[in-house]
Amino acid sequence: MVSKKRLERISERIYQELSEMLIYEVKDPRLSGVFITDVKVDRELAYADIYIATSVDEHHTTTSKQRIQEVVEAFNHASGFFRSQLATRLDLRIFPRLRFHWDPTPERAANIEELIASLHEDSPPATDERSQTDASNLVGDAGDEEIFSGSREREDDG
Repeated sequence: MVSKKRLERISERIYQELSEMLIYEVKDPRLSGVFITDVKVDRELAYADIYIATSVDEHHTTTSKQRIQEVVEAFNHASGFFRSQLATRLDLRIFPRLRFHWDPTPERAANIEELIASLHEDSPPATDERSQTDASNLVGDAGDEEIFSGSREREDDG
């Protein structure tokens, strides 16, 4: 078994090397616009789970199931190449087998940003007077007394 610190270093190196390979060495058109989001290596160094996603543009915030399947199949097809290249670049006695997984996080983040942007478009712009009035209504005149009255009672009881 390997220490957690060493696992983190190995995961980080696999992440860096795979990212560089995707940018400079891989010529497969199915893997264009794909990036690595995370790498997790198990404690026995048997497997490296690699999470992948495609870049999200303004017009397409979700990736089709067909595209996801195509990308994962391309990675699985090239896993032998990736593993052999990584094994020569990283000095490990036993190199983990690579497993590729789709990571929907970038798509979800883009969807959330789109929803927030649409909310900002729908709401009227707040003026300084309105925001100050709203803040004073939230606190109120007796707000401080109510907050501190509970702490005063506890002090008197003790």
